[in-house]
Amino acid sequence: MDPVQALEEIASLLEVQLASPFKAKAFRRAAGVIGPLSDDELRARAADGRLKKTPGIGDSSLGVIVEALDGRVPGYLADLREKAGVETATGLRALLRGDLHAHSDWSDGTTSIAAMARAAASAGLEYFALTDHSPSLRVANGLSPERLESQLEIVGALNAGLAEPDRDDDPRRDRGDLGVRILTGIEVDILEDGVLDQRPDLLDRLDVVVASVHSKLRSPRDEMTKRMLRAIRDPRMNVLGHCTGRLVQGSRGTRPQSEFDAEAVFAACAEHDVAVEVNSRPERQDPPDDLIAIALEAGCRFSIDTDGHAPGHFGFLALGAARAEAAGIPPERIVTTWDADRLVDWAGSKKRVAP
Repeated sequence: MDPVQALEEIASLLEVQLASPFKAKAFRRAAGVIGPLSDDELRARAADGRLKKTPGIGDSSLGVIVEALDGRVPGYLADLREKAGVETATGLRALLRGDLHAHSDWSDGTTSIAAMARAAASAGLEYFALTDHSPSLRVANGLSPERLESQLEIVGALNAGLAEPDRDDDPRRDRGDLGVRILTGIEVDILEDGVLDQRPDLLDRLDVVVASVHSKLRSPRDEMTKRMLRAIRDPRMNVLGHCTGRLVQGSRGTRPQSEFDAEAVFAACAEHDVAVEVNSRPERQDPPDDLIAIALEAGCRFSIDTDGHAPGHFGFLALGAARAEAAGIPPERIVTTWDADRLVDWAGSKKRVAP
């Protein structure tokens, strides 16, 4: 078994199981250390003890590398696979072709854009939208206009099969095609006045715009409704992200859902062709089932997304698909079942006809 592949799979399984992020980072760091080495060099260093003394290689990662070099599935990986119950995608999950909400370490994600792309490909996706945060969310290192412009150049290079510049920690930087199409995007804040938190000309250049409320989540119902409605009417907005902002479990604790006029908000989403996100993160499970029913009745489209902040989080898609399936959302109403060209054409259609 390829040692780099083994280390990266371990990191991904730890992430999808919501283990300590430091564990996943340690295995990814080890993958980055050995990635440039040939198999012969790696074997030589393992045999003479140099690998054990190499910074970034701990006892657990060393054991994984040695077992993989011996042609075995490392025990650490086998245990994680059994715990995860890795299965072939079926049902609605098997129909999903993309993910419109994922983050990299350009904002508050844990890894490079290229690492997220490889993970999306490994999850069987044809495309994913890179949606790092917007400027006002400073706690998440939101992208200034200048940084977003730089990111667009990086995505263009990666889609062209080039390596991500200035990434010495990427163990596969010379492997060429990532096997997935990266859509340019953003998770833009819906500000208190309902304005989208990024320059309009930059939003016009993006393939996909996810808009979410991240601040003043306890605002009065009428204020929150007006805020969301103004954003939904913006022709640059494509997806309403985690609409209630609730947290139902996890290390951050719980948080009650925001209050808004769901009938009015989802009617506006249907009218302005904004997809309602089914957020797949286990700590969010947003929207709640009753709100999914209202959005379904209103005629909304939906987008099943991971809101992934680490490569393993693409595994959350199965959770979102299961919720959508249980709610009775028809696959044809889910934009992430479409191919990339149709998705991008849909997302850009409102901007082309906007006054």
